[in-house]
Amino acid sequence: MTVKTRTLAIISAVGVVLVLGLSLTRVHAQAPGQAVDENGAPVFRVDPFWPKPLPNRWSMQQVTGINVDQMDHIWFLNRNAVAEGDEIGGENSRIECCVRGPEVIELDQEGAVVHAWGGPDTPKWPTALQTVIPDSKGFVWVSGTAPQDSILKFTREGKLVWDFDHRPPAEAAMMPENNQETGYLINKGRFQLDETTNELYIIQQKRVVIYDATTGAYKRGWGGHGMPLSEISNERIPSYTWTGAPPPEEKNFVPDLHFVEISKDRLVYIGERGQNRIEVFTTDGKFVKEFYVSPNTPGQRVTEGCGGLANTKFPPCGTTYKLAMSRDPQQKFLYIADGTNNKVWILDRQSGRTLGSFGRNGRYAGQLHWINAIAMDSKGNIYTGEVEQLKRIQKFAPVMTGRR
Repeated sequence: MTVKTRTLAIISAVGVVLVLGLSLTRVHAQAPGQAVDENGAPVFRVDPFWPKPLPNRWSMQQVTGINVDQMDHIWFLNRNAVAEGDEIGGENSRIECCVRGPEVIELDQEGAVVHAWGGPDTPKWPTALQTVIPDSKGFVWVSGTAPQDSILKFTREGKLVWDFDHRPPAEAAMMPENNQETGYLINKGRFQLDETTNELYIIQQKRVVIYDATTGAYKRGWGGHGMPLSEISNERIPSYTWTGAPPPEEKNFVPDLHFVEISKDRLVYIGERGQNRIEVFTTDGKFVKEFYVSPNTPGQRVTEGCGGLANTKFPPCGTTYKLAMSRDPQQKFLYIADGTNNKVWILDRQSGRTLGSFGRNGRYAGQLHWINAIAMDSKGNIYTGEVEQLKRIQKFAPVMTGRR
């Protein structure tokens, strides 16, 4: 081989390597990812065959809380409080279906039951179940919103290991609102566990209060826009006449506070369902920003109850029921369960801008009716829970496509 021939061969080989490298780069760039719509919102599709039917003739009841553990197992509350007779009367009657099931249920990724326990026979069991949180140490935290309900810590098999307590005296439920009281709490049902600092964040009345998750000792708290507890109003936030516009501005937190979530970058997100608003804070209570979710939706400021648009007894509830954050390192997206419009809103976390939504009012697979719970697993699947009459859990899987 001559020098010229050898040189041409080397150049040719280098060219092949370069072309191959570019081809591999293109293949990598077009690897499957989650589809997004024209506004950049991720796209999801319901899995109509998930979960599997509950065993032992257990009835499916109101799903007030959902969470996902480190194994990507799904924990949900199966609240039996408003079970119909034909849903739980099968044990000693002529009908075949069904019987009252456990109220805490763990599902694997296939939707099969792994553990199930809890109910009225469990000591100190909450009567108005609201939140379930599996932690990284193998414990499960359960709470309820009735005055004598509290936050309970169980093993994943259902053995009670700690009671937060802070129950009020029997007459406290009839007392005026007191946002300065920290010794007892009338409502402890909506909370978040911060394992980084071993703290419980509890939202109730017009405040968030933080307690030690081992001793139960009070640590700090704040109100709307970061105001200290001493400045929080104990007066009812005035209702308003809905004209198609957002609710009037309010510095205090507006009841009914419905979720508290903590992001990876240590920001605290609190949802004010009565105001269609989310406020963001540091963990020390410094106000960072606020944004609205479907702001023109009726969102009455009430604590004694709310209803749907056709409800003549109670006004509509507002939009910010529950929140799940995306699992990417930046947690780019917020997924807001909206039980009034019956959909999941997708927001950009940094700007608070609404990018899109999925779901609509209805009872078919993929539709929603009184969505009250939402969670996401590490694979990007979203799980929703519904209350009132529909009583079901659904799985929405990410729609995958090649990147463009």
